[in-house]
Amino acid sequence: MIPRRSTLALGGTHATGREWVDDFLLAGPGGDPCLTLGRRTTREDLRLLVSRRSREMRDVGIGSGTSVALRAAPSSAYVVHLLALLRSGARVTILDHRLTPPETDAALERLRPGFVVRGDEVSGALRGFHEIDVRVETRSDGRPAETDHTVVQVSSGSTGTPKLIGRTLEDITREITCLKRVPGMPNDGESVVVLNSLLHSMGIFTGLFYDLHVGAEIVVPEWTTADGILETIARATAPTVVFGVPFHARLMSLVSNPPDLPWLRAMATAGEILPASVVDSFRSRYGVPLGNLYGMTEVGLIAVDPTGAFSPSAGPPIPGMGVRVENGELVVDQPTNPYLDARDSGRWSDGRLYTRDAVAIDSDTGGLTVLGRLDSQVSIGGLKVDLTEVELALTSLRGVRGGVVLHGEGIEAFVELDDGVSVRDVEEGLAASLAPHKRPRIVHPVRRLVRTTSGKVVRDIERLRAEA
Repeated sequence: MIPRRSTLALGGTHATGREWVDDFLLAGPGGDPCLTLGRRTTREDLRLLVSRRSREMRDVGIGSGTSVALRAAPSSAYVVHLLALLRSGARVTILDHRLTPPETDAALERLRPGFVVRGDEVSGALRGFHEIDVRVETRSDGRPAETDHTVVQVSSGSTGTPKLIGRTLEDITREITCLKRVPGMPNDGESVVVLNSLLHSMGIFTGLFYDLHVGAEIVVPEWTTADGILETIARATAPTVVFGVPFHARLMSLVSNPPDLPWLRAMATAGEILPASVVDSFRSRYGVPLGNLYGMTEVGLIAVDPTGAFSPSAGPPIPGMGVRVENGELVVDQPTNPYLDARDSGRWSDGRLYTRDAVAIDSDTGGLTVLGRLDSQVSIGGLKVDLTEVELALTSLRGVRGGVVLHGEGIEAFVELDDGVSVRDVEEGLAASLAPHKRPRIVHPVRRLVRTTSGKVVRDIERLRAEA
Protein backbone atom coordinates (compact mmCIF):
# COMPACT_ATOMS: atom_id res chain seq x y z
CA MET A 1 0.00 0.00 0.00
CA ILE A 2 1.20 3.50 -0.80
CA PRO A 3 1.55 5.53 2.43
CA ARG A 4 -0.76 8.50 2.92
CA ARG A 5 2.15 10.95 3.16
CA SER A 6 5.92 10.59 3.06
CA THR A 7 8.39 12.28 5.41
CA LEU A 8 8.69 15.01 2.78
CA ALA A 9 5.65 16.54 4.49
CA LEU A 10 7.90 17.71 7.31
CA GLY A 11 10.74 18.94 5.18
CA GLY A 12 10.58 19.55 1.49
CA THR A 13 13.43 22.03 1.59
CA HIS A 14 15.41 20.20 -1.10
CA ALA A 15 12.61 18.33 -2.86
CA THR A 16 12.60 18.14 -6.63
CA GLY A 17 9.39 18.94 -8.46
CA ARG A 18 8.84 15.25 -9.10
CA GLU A 19 9.29 14.33 -5.43
CA TRP A 20 7.04 17.18 -4.32
CA VAL A 21 4.16 16.24 -6.61
CA ASP A 22 4.47 12.45 -6.23
CA ASP A 23 5.25 12.22 -2.51
CA PHE A 24 3.82 15.38 -1.00
CA LEU A 25 0.64 15.95 -3.02
CA LEU A 26 -0.40 12.68 -4.65
CA ALA A 27 0.73 9.93 -2.25
CA GLY A 28 -2.01 7.86 -0.66
CA PRO A 29 -4.41 4.97 -1.39
CA GLY A 30 -4.98 4.83 -5.13
CA GLY A 31 -8.70 4.14 -4.89
CA ASP A 32 -9.50 7.27 -2.89
CA PRO A 33 -11.43 9.95 -4.83
CA CYS A 34 -9.43 13.17 -4.93
CA LEU A 35 -10.82 15.40 -7.67
CA THR A 36 -14.34 15.85 -9.03
CA LEU A 37 -14.90 18.28 -11.87
CA GLY A 38 -17.95 16.63 -13.38
CA ARG A 39 -16.22 13.23 -13.38
CA ARG A 40 -14.73 11.75 -10.23
CA THR A 41 -10.99 11.04 -10.46
CA THR A 42 -9.22 8.71 -8.05
CA ARG A 43 -5.77 9.37 -6.67
CA GLU A 44 -4.24 6.61 -8.81
CA ASP A 45 -5.93 7.93 -11.95
CA LEU A 46 -4.60 11.41 -11.26
CA ARG A 47 -1.10 10.07 -10.66
CA LEU A 48 -1.17 8.29 -14.02
CA LEU A 49 -2.51 11.32 -15.88
CA VAL A 50 0.09 13.64 -14.35
CA SER A 51 2.95 11.20 -14.96
CA ARG A 52 1.97 10.71 -18.60
CA ARG A 53 1.58 14.43 -19.22
CA SER A 54 4.92 15.26 -17.56
CA ARG A 55 6.66 12.81 -19.92
CA GLU A 56 5.04 14.63 -22.85
CA MET A 57 6.25 17.94 -21.42
CA ARG A 58 9.81 16.62 -21.23
CA ASP A 59 9.60 15.44 -24.85
CA VAL A 60 9.08 19.05 -26.04
CA GLY A 61 11.91 20.38 -23.89
CA ILE A 62 10.13 21.44 -20.69
CA GLY A 63 12.19 20.54 -17.65
CA SER A 64 14.10 21.88 -14.67
CA GLY A 65 14.86 25.57 -15.01
CA THR A 66 12.48 26.24 -17.88
CA SER A 67 9.84 28.96 -17.66
CA VAL A 68 6.28 28.14 -18.73
CA ALA A 69 3.10 30.23 -18.85
CA LEU A 70 -0.11 28.25 -18.30
CA ARG A 71 -3.22 29.95 -19.68
CA ALA A 72 -6.21 27.65 -19.42
CA ALA A 73 -9.69 27.76 -17.92
CA PRO A 74 -10.43 25.82 -14.69
CA SER A 75 -10.76 22.21 -15.82
CA SER A 76 -9.40 18.73 -15.27
CA ALA A 77 -6.90 19.44 -18.06
CA TYR A 78 -5.73 22.59 -16.24
CA VAL A 79 -5.14 20.68 -12.98
CA VAL A 80 -3.29 17.85 -14.73
CA HIS A 81 -1.06 20.23 -16.70
CA LEU A 82 -0.30 22.38 -13.65
CA LEU A 83 0.81 19.33 -11.65
CA ALA A 84 2.70 17.87 -14.63
CA LEU A 85 4.62 21.10 -15.18
CA LEU A 86 5.53 21.31 -11.49
CA ARG A 87 6.59 17.67 -11.59
CA SER A 88 8.89 18.44 -14.53
CA GLY A 89 10.69 21.08 -12.48
CA ALA A 90 9.51 24.04 -14.52
CA ARG A 91 8.59 27.44 -13.16
CA VAL A 92 4.90 27.91 -13.92
CA THR A 93 3.22 31.29 -14.33
CA ILE A 94 -0.56 31.03 -14.19
CA LEU A 95 -2.39 33.46 -16.46
CA ASP A 96 -6.13 33.91 -16.07
CA HIS A 97 -7.91 32.72 -19.22
CA ARG A 98 -10.21 35.75 -18.97
CA LEU A 99 -7.39 38.22 -19.59
CA THR A 100 -7.81 40.12 -22.83
CA PRO A 101 -5.26 39.52 -25.64
CA PRO A 102 -3.44 42.82 -24.85
CA GLU A 103 -3.29 41.91 -21.14
CA THR A 104 -1.99 38.44 -21.97
CA ASP A 105 0.59 39.81 -24.39
CA ALA A 106 1.76 42.37 -21.82
CA ALA A 107 2.26 39.63 -19.21
CA LEU A 108 4.13 37.41 -21.68
CA GLU A 109 6.35 40.33 -22.68
CA ARG A 110 7.33 40.85 -19.04
CA LEU A 111 7.82 37.14 -18.32
CA ARG A 112 9.42 35.95 -21.58
CA PRO A 113 8.60 32.25 -20.91
CA GLY A 114 10.13 29.62 -23.14
CA PHE A 115 6.78 27.86 -23.51
CA VAL A 116 3.07 28.70 -23.32
CA VAL A 117 0.57 25.96 -22.48
CA ARG A 118 -2.65 27.38 -23.85
CA GLY A 119 -6.20 26.06 -23.46
CA ASP A 120 -9.25 26.49 -25.64
CA GLU A 121 -11.13 29.78 -25.42
CA VAL A 122 -14.31 29.34 -23.36
CA SER A 123 -17.32 31.35 -22.22
CA GLY A 124 -19.70 31.18 -19.28
CA ALA A 125 -18.95 33.53 -16.40
CA LEU A 126 -20.66 31.39 -13.76
CA ARG A 127 -19.26 28.03 -14.84
CA GLY A 128 -17.11 26.41 -12.17
CA PHE A 129 -15.14 24.37 -14.71
CA HIS A 130 -14.92 23.63 -18.42
CA GLU A 131 -13.99 20.80 -20.77
CA ILE A 132 -10.97 21.92 -22.80
CA ASP A 133 -8.01 20.77 -24.85
CA VAL A 134 -4.60 22.39 -24.55
CA ARG A 135 -1.62 22.91 -26.82
CA VAL A 136 2.02 23.72 -26.14
CA GLU A 137 3.63 26.67 -27.91
CA THR A 138 7.38 27.27 -28.02
CA ARG A 139 8.50 30.90 -27.94
CA SER A 140 11.64 31.88 -29.80
CA ASP A 141 12.29 34.83 -27.45
CA GLY A 142 11.88 32.76 -24.30
CA ARG A 143 14.39 32.73 -21.50
CA PRO A 144 14.91 30.32 -18.60
CA ALA A 145 13.65 30.85 -15.07
CA GLU A 146 16.00 33.26 -13.33
CA THR A 147 14.76 32.83 -9.74
CA ASP A 148 13.87 29.96 -7.41
CA HIS A 149 10.15 30.69 -7.62
CA THR A 150 8.07 27.71 -8.69
CA VAL A 151 4.53 29.09 -9.01
CA VAL A 152 4.15 32.66 -10.29
CA GLN A 153 0.96 34.71 -10.37
CA VAL A 154 0.16 38.03 -11.96
CA SER A 155 -1.61 40.17 -9.36
CA SER A 156 -5.12 41.38 -10.09
CA GLY A 157 -4.08 44.99 -10.55
CA SER A 158 -7.02 46.16 -8.44
CA THR A 159 -4.88 48.95 -6.98
CA GLY A 160 -2.41 49.61 -9.80
CA THR A 161 -0.03 47.90 -12.21
CA PRO A 162 -0.12 44.09 -11.86
CA LYS A 163 2.81 42.57 -9.97
CA LEU A 164 4.66 39.34 -10.72
CA ILE A 165 4.49 37.35 -7.49
CA GLY A 166 6.24 34.01 -7.03
CA ARG A 167 6.38 31.31 -4.38
CA THR A 168 8.91 28.54 -3.89
CA LEU A 169 8.20 24.88 -3.15
CA GLU A 170 9.61 25.42 0.34
CA ASP A 171 7.25 28.31 0.98
CA ILE A 172 4.18 26.42 -0.28
CA THR A 173 5.16 23.37 1.79
CA ARG A 174 5.51 25.53 4.91
CA GLU A 175 2.03 26.98 4.45
CA ILE A 176 0.41 23.57 3.96
CA THR A 177 2.10 21.95 6.95
CA CYS A 178 1.17 24.94 9.13
CA LEU A 179 -2.47 24.81 7.97
CA LYS A 180 -2.70 21.16 9.00
CA ARG A 181 -2.37 22.30 12.62
CA VAL A 182 -5.44 24.56 12.45
CA PRO A 183 -8.56 23.04 14.09
CA GLY A 184 -11.48 22.81 11.69
CA MET A 185 -9.51 22.70 8.45
CA PRO A 186 -10.53 19.93 6.00
CA ASN A 187 -8.91 16.57 6.52
CA ASP A 188 -8.52 13.06 5.17
CA GLY A 189 -11.80 11.54 4.00
CA GLU A 190 -13.69 14.81 3.86
CA SER A 191 -15.08 16.66 0.85
CA VAL A 192 -14.23 20.28 0.01
CA VAL A 193 -16.47 22.24 -2.35
CA VAL A 194 -14.12 24.83 -3.86
CA LEU A 195 -15.84 27.94 -5.21
CA ASN A 196 -12.65 30.02 -5.42
CA SER A 197 -11.12 30.04 -8.88
CA LEU A 198 -8.45 27.38 -9.29
CA LEU A 199 -6.46 30.05 -11.15
CA HIS A 200 -5.94 32.28 -8.11
CA SER A 201 -4.12 32.06 -4.82
CA MET A 202 -6.79 30.63 -2.52
CA GLY A 203 -7.96 28.11 -5.11
CA ILE A 204 -4.45 26.97 -6.00
CA PHE A 205 -2.70 26.69 -2.66
CA THR A 206 -5.58 25.85 -0.30
CA GLY A 207 -8.34 24.55 -2.56
CA LEU A 208 -6.02 22.36 -4.62
CA PHE A 209 -2.59 21.74 -3.07
CA TYR A 210 -3.61 21.63 0.61
CA ASP A 211 -6.61 19.38 -0.04
CA LEU A 212 -4.60 16.99 -2.23
CA HIS A 213 -1.95 16.74 0.48
CA VAL A 214 -4.33 15.96 3.36
CA GLY A 215 -6.44 13.50 1.35
CA ALA A 216 -9.67 15.47 1.03
CA GLU A 217 -11.76 15.21 -2.14
CA ILE A 218 -11.85 18.45 -4.15
CA VAL A 219 -15.25 19.12 -5.71
CA VAL A 220 -15.95 22.02 -8.07
CA PRO A 221 -19.59 22.73 -9.03
CA GLU A 222 -20.41 22.90 -12.73
CA TRP A 223 -22.19 26.20 -12.05
CA THR A 224 -21.43 28.65 -9.25
CA THR A 225 -25.02 29.86 -9.07
CA ALA A 226 -26.92 29.36 -5.82
CA ASP A 227 -28.69 26.30 -7.26
CA GLY A 228 -25.46 24.88 -8.64
CA ILE A 229 -23.64 25.28 -5.34
CA LEU A 230 -26.44 23.82 -3.23
CA GLU A 231 -26.99 20.88 -5.59
CA THR A 232 -23.29 20.03 -5.35
CA ILE A 233 -23.31 20.15 -1.54
CA ALA A 234 -26.50 18.08 -1.43
CA ARG A 235 -24.78 15.25 -3.35
CA ALA A 236 -22.03 14.94 -0.70
CA THR A 237 -21.58 11.62 1.08
CA ALA A 238 -18.86 12.76 3.53
CA PRO A 239 -18.41 15.70 5.90
CA THR A 240 -18.15 18.73 3.66
CA VAL A 241 -16.47 22.14 3.94
CA VAL A 242 -17.11 24.95 1.45
CA PHE A 243 -14.42 27.47 0.48
CA GLY A 244 -15.46 30.63 -1.35
CA VAL A 245 -15.58 34.41 -1.29
CA PRO A 246 -18.15 36.64 0.46
CA PHE A 247 -20.17 36.84 -2.76
CA HIS A 248 -20.88 33.11 -2.52
CA ALA A 249 -21.90 33.33 1.13
CA ARG A 250 -24.23 36.23 0.35
CA LEU A 251 -25.70 34.29 -2.59
CA MET A 252 -26.41 31.26 -0.40
CA SER A 253 -27.82 33.41 2.41
CA LEU A 254 -30.49 34.78 0.05
CA VAL A 255 -31.99 31.33 -0.64
CA SER A 256 -35.23 31.22 1.33
CA ASN A 257 -35.75 27.44 1.35
CA PRO A 258 -32.42 25.65 0.88
CA PRO A 259 -32.39 21.86 0.48
CA ASP A 260 -31.42 19.55 3.30
CA LEU A 261 -27.60 19.47 3.51
CA PRO A 262 -26.82 16.79 6.11
CA TRP A 263 -23.09 16.60 5.34
CA LEU A 264 -22.34 20.33 5.35
CA ARG A 265 -20.23 21.15 8.42
CA ALA A 266 -18.79 24.63 7.69
CA MET A 267 -18.07 27.33 5.13
CA ALA A 268 -15.18 29.80 5.11
CA THR A 269 -14.58 32.78 2.84
CA ALA A 270 -11.56 34.89 1.91
CA GLY A 271 -10.91 38.12 0.04
CA GLU A 272 -13.15 40.71 1.71
CA ILE A 273 -14.69 41.48 5.08
CA LEU A 274 -17.99 39.67 5.65
CA PRO A 275 -20.83 41.96 6.76
CA ALA A 276 -22.43 40.81 10.02
CA SER A 277 -25.83 40.65 8.30
CA VAL A 278 -24.54 38.01 5.86
CA VAL A 279 -22.95 35.98 8.66
CA ASP A 280 -26.19 35.99 10.67
CA SER A 281 -28.37 35.16 7.67
CA PHE A 282 -26.10 32.31 6.54
CA ARG A 283 -25.93 30.74 9.98
CA SER A 284 -29.70 30.91 10.45
CA ARG A 285 -30.28 29.34 7.00
CA TYR A 286 -27.82 26.46 7.27
CA GLY A 287 -27.08 25.99 10.97
CA VAL A 288 -23.31 25.70 10.40
CA PRO A 289 -20.39 28.08 11.02
CA LEU A 290 -19.32 30.70 8.50
CA GLY A 291 -15.61 31.34 9.04
CA ASN A 292 -12.93 33.71 7.81
CA LEU A 293 -9.67 33.22 5.94
CA TYR A 294 -7.17 36.07 5.56
CA GLY A 295 -4.06 36.03 3.43
CA MET A 296 -2.05 37.55 0.61
CA THR A 297 -0.82 36.26 -2.72
CA GLU A 298 2.77 36.85 -1.55
CA VAL A 299 2.62 34.49 1.46
CA GLY A 300 -0.64 32.52 1.28
CA LEU A 301 -2.97 32.31 4.26
CA ILE A 302 -1.95 34.29 7.34
CA ALA A 303 -4.88 33.99 9.77
CA VAL A 304 -7.55 31.32 9.67
CA ASP A 305 -10.83 30.82 11.51
CA PRO A 306 -12.60 28.04 9.58
CA THR A 307 -15.32 27.58 12.21
CA GLY A 308 -16.14 31.25 12.82
CA ALA A 309 -15.23 30.96 16.51
CA PHE A 310 -13.34 34.27 16.42
CA SER A 311 -15.82 36.21 14.28
CA PRO A 312 -15.73 39.05 13.36
CA SER A 313 -11.92 38.78 13.46
CA ALA A 314 -10.01 36.70 10.90
CA GLY A 315 -8.90 34.34 13.64
CA PRO A 316 -5.42 33.75 15.04
CA PRO A 317 -2.32 33.61 12.83
CA ILE A 318 -1.77 30.05 11.62
CA PRO A 319 0.71 28.08 13.77
CA GLY A 320 4.27 28.60 12.61
CA MET A 321 3.48 31.83 10.77
CA GLY A 322 5.75 34.55 12.11
CA VAL A 323 3.75 37.77 12.39
CA ARG A 324 4.12 41.00 14.31
CA VAL A 325 2.53 44.42 14.37
CA GLU A 326 4.86 47.37 13.81
CA ASN A 327 3.38 50.85 14.05
CA GLY A 328 -0.04 49.37 13.41
CA GLU A 329 1.09 47.48 10.28
CA LEU A 330 1.08 43.70 9.95
CA VAL A 331 4.55 42.35 9.13
CA VAL A 332 4.99 38.70 8.11
CA ASP A 333 8.15 36.59 8.07
CA GLN A 334 8.97 35.72 4.46
CA PRO A 335 12.51 34.38 3.89
CA THR A 336 12.37 34.72 0.08
CA ASN A 337 11.58 37.86 -1.88
CA PRO A 338 8.23 37.04 -3.54
CA TYR A 339 8.57 39.64 -6.29
CA LEU A 340 10.17 38.82 -9.63
CA ASP A 341 10.50 42.47 -10.59
CA ALA A 342 12.84 44.54 -8.42
CA ARG A 343 10.54 47.54 -8.89
CA ASP A 344 7.86 45.74 -6.82
CA SER A 345 10.18 44.76 -3.95
CA GLY A 346 9.67 47.80 -1.72
CA ARG A 347 7.34 45.83 0.56
CA TRP A 348 9.90 43.07 1.21
CA SER A 349 13.17 43.52 3.09
CA ASP A 350 15.52 41.22 5.02
CA GLY A 351 13.07 38.33 5.30
CA ARG A 352 10.05 40.43 6.17
CA LEU A 353 7.00 41.34 4.11
CA TYR A 354 5.32 44.62 5.01
CA THR A 355 1.66 44.01 4.20
CA ARG A 356 0.41 47.62 4.26
CA ASP A 357 -2.60 46.27 6.22
CA ALA A 358 -3.55 47.93 9.49
CA VAL A 359 -4.37 45.23 12.05
CA ALA A 360 -5.00 44.65 15.72
CA ILE A 361 -4.32 41.39 17.57
CA ASP A 362 -6.52 40.70 20.59
CA SER A 363 -4.34 40.08 23.63
CA ASP A 364 -6.84 37.60 25.11
CA THR A 365 -7.98 35.51 22.11
CA GLY A 366 -5.10 36.08 19.71
CA GLY A 367 -7.60 36.91 16.97
CA LEU A 368 -6.32 39.16 14.20
CA THR A 369 -8.66 41.91 13.05
CA VAL A 370 -7.96 43.67 9.77
CA LEU A 371 -8.73 47.34 10.24
CA GLY A 372 -8.09 48.35 6.65
CA ARG A 373 -5.31 49.53 4.41
CA LEU A 374 -2.77 51.95 5.86
CA ASP A 375 -3.28 54.05 2.75
CA SER A 376 -7.07 54.15 3.25
CA GLN A 377 -7.02 57.06 5.71
CA VAL A 378 -7.99 60.49 4.42
CA SER A 379 -8.40 63.88 6.07
CA ILE A 380 -11.84 65.51 5.98
CA GLY A 381 -11.94 68.99 7.46
CA GLY A 382 -8.86 68.19 9.49
CA LEU A 383 -10.40 64.95 10.85
CA LYS A 384 -9.03 61.51 9.95
CA VAL A 385 -11.46 59.10 8.28
CA ASP A 386 -10.70 55.44 7.54
CA LEU A 387 -12.44 54.60 4.27
CA THR A 388 -12.52 50.93 5.28
CA GLU A 389 -14.81 51.78 8.20
CA VAL A 390 -17.14 53.70 5.87
CA GLU A 391 -17.14 50.85 3.34
CA LEU A 392 -18.00 48.29 6.02
CA ALA A 393 -20.92 50.44 7.19
CA LEU A 394 -22.08 50.80 3.60
CA THR A 395 -21.98 47.10 2.71
CA SER A 396 -23.73 46.18 5.98
CA LEU A 397 -26.88 48.08 4.95
CA ARG A 398 -29.94 46.12 3.94
CA GLY A 399 -30.44 46.22 0.19
CA VAL A 400 -26.79 46.92 -0.66
CA ARG A 401 -25.40 44.04 -2.73
CA GLY A 402 -21.91 45.49 -2.87
CA GLY A 403 -20.05 48.73 -2.47
CA VAL A 404 -16.72 50.48 -2.56
CA VAL A 405 -15.68 53.78 -0.96
CA LEU A 406 -12.95 56.00 -2.41
CA HIS A 407 -11.70 59.56 -2.00
CA GLY A 408 -12.25 61.80 -5.01
CA GLU A 409 -14.41 64.89 -4.72
CA GLY A 410 -14.57 64.19 -1.03
CA ILE A 411 -15.64 60.72 0.05
CA GLU A 412 -17.50 58.94 -2.76
CA ALA A 413 -19.42 55.66 -2.50
CA PHE A 414 -20.31 53.35 -5.39
CA VAL A 415 -23.11 50.87 -4.66
CA GLU A 416 -24.97 48.00 -6.28
CA LEU A 417 -28.54 48.17 -4.94
CA ASP A 418 -31.40 45.70 -4.76
CA ASP A 419 -34.58 46.60 -6.62
CA GLY A 420 -36.64 49.12 -4.68
CA VAL A 421 -33.67 50.48 -2.70
CA SER A 422 -32.79 54.12 -3.35
CA VAL A 423 -29.79 56.36 -2.76
CA ARG A 424 -31.89 58.15 -0.14
CA ASP A 425 -32.29 54.85 1.73
CA VAL A 426 -28.50 54.41 1.70
CA GLU A 427 -27.89 57.95 2.93
CA GLU A 428 -30.37 57.53 5.76
CA GLY A 429 -28.81 54.24 6.76
CA LEU A 430 -25.31 55.73 6.86
CA ALA A 431 -26.56 58.73 8.84
CA ALA A 432 -27.67 56.34 11.57
CA SER A 433 -24.21 54.76 11.92
CA LEU A 434 -21.57 57.31 10.88
CA ALA A 435 -20.60 60.74 12.10
CA PRO A 436 -21.28 63.52 9.57
CA HIS A 437 -17.65 63.96 8.51
CA LYS A 438 -17.40 60.22 7.67
CA ARG A 439 -20.44 60.07 5.40
CA PRO A 440 -19.94 59.95 1.62
CA ARG A 441 -20.38 63.30 -0.09
CA ILE A 442 -21.71 61.49 -3.17
CA VAL A 443 -23.40 58.08 -3.41
CA HIS A 444 -23.24 56.68 -6.95
CA PRO A 445 -25.65 53.85 -7.82
CA VAL A 446 -23.98 51.55 -10.37
CA ARG A 447 -25.29 48.76 -12.57
CA ARG A 448 -22.33 46.69 -11.47
CA LEU A 449 -19.07 47.21 -9.67
CA VAL A 450 -16.03 46.83 -11.89
CA ARG A 451 -14.14 43.71 -10.83
CA THR A 452 -10.90 41.99 -11.72
CA THR A 453 -10.88 38.45 -13.08
CA SER A 454 -10.41 37.16 -9.52
CA GLY A 455 -13.56 38.96 -8.34
CA LYS A 456 -11.93 41.87 -6.49
CA VAL A 457 -13.44 45.31 -6.93
CA VAL A 458 -11.28 47.58 -9.09
CA ARG A 459 -10.56 50.68 -7.00
CA ASP A 460 -10.18 53.03 -9.94
CA ILE A 461 -12.48 55.98 -9.38
CA GLU A 462 -12.71 56.95 -13.06
CA ARG A 463 -13.71 53.43 -14.14
CA LEU A 464 -16.30 53.27 -11.36
CA ARG A 465 -17.68 56.69 -12.30
CA ALA A 466 -18.11 55.42 -15.85
CA GLU A 467 -20.45 52.72 -14.50
CA ALA A 468 -22.47 55.17 -12.38
